[in-house]
Amino acid sequence: MGPIVLTQIATGLSVLAGAALLKSVMDRNPMMGPGSDSGSGQRCSSCNGTGRVSCLCNRWSDGDRGCRTCAGSGRMACNSCGGSGTGRPLPVRISVRPPNQPY
Repeated sequence: MGPIVLTQIATGLSVLAGAALLKSVMDRNPMMGPGSDSGSGQRCSSCNGTGRVSCLCNRWSDGDRGCRTCAGSGRMACNSCGGSGTGRPLPVRISVRPPNQPY
């Protein structure tokens, strides 16, 4: 076998080893995505957990579709969940003033 064939075989084996390593990492620590049960958030009610909604250019279009927001796909990231597909907590600061004391 020539050196080119050996190089191609070595490259193919390293790709397979990388894929096996990635699969083992993914099995141990699944990513937080739509449909994963490991997430602490609930499914977004606006996009139903997909993370994508119909783009505005698609809603008011005359048949063509595509803009910078959706890059021509007709779907854009959900504004409610930020594209994660799960609900996200809103940071809220509540300030309470003590009642006025009569003198």
